[in-house]
Amino acid sequence: MNKNDILRRIRYVFDFSDSKMISIFAQADQKVTRAQISDWLKKDDDLAHQKCSDKTLTIFLNGLINEKRGKKDGPQPKLEDRLSNNAIFMKLKIALNLKADDVIKILALADVSISKSELSAFFRRPGHRHYRECQNQILRNFLKGLQLKYRPGHDGVSKDS
Repeated sequence: MNKNDILRRIRYVFDFSDSKMISIFAQADQKVTRAQISDWLKKDDDLAHQKCSDKTLTIFLNGLINEKRGKKDGPQPKLEDRLSNNAIFMKLKIALNLKADDVIKILALADVSISKSELSAFFRRPGHRHYRECQNQILRNFLKGLQLKYRPGHDGVSKDS
């Protein structure tokens, strides 16, 4: 999935304002401007659109974890050069303090049925014999399930996406 799209979807699910987005980046010790946020959230065909890098999304997700769970003492986690769907899925799971049953219920909201063992395969280390790569469809449906859980009654079309 496109990192800009993931950022847009998370913003929509939790109804974050520009100020809240800036605050979440600040939770990960990153200063961003309202203009940067705006450019990352623009449609891909907009001339002012700026690509959201893996590092930028990692910083945002780390900030979201700090925002939701509290900031740990010490340095921020190392930034990944390449952010996989598995890592995004894991960071959202951590930020929202979700257990396997919670994730399964959220996916069920998006009409996706998955077993605990299939789910745990996404959260294993690459190289583990039971590791499974999280495909775009699973991540997309997880974000859709989050939307259905946190913004029930909305048609799924935000004004700015």
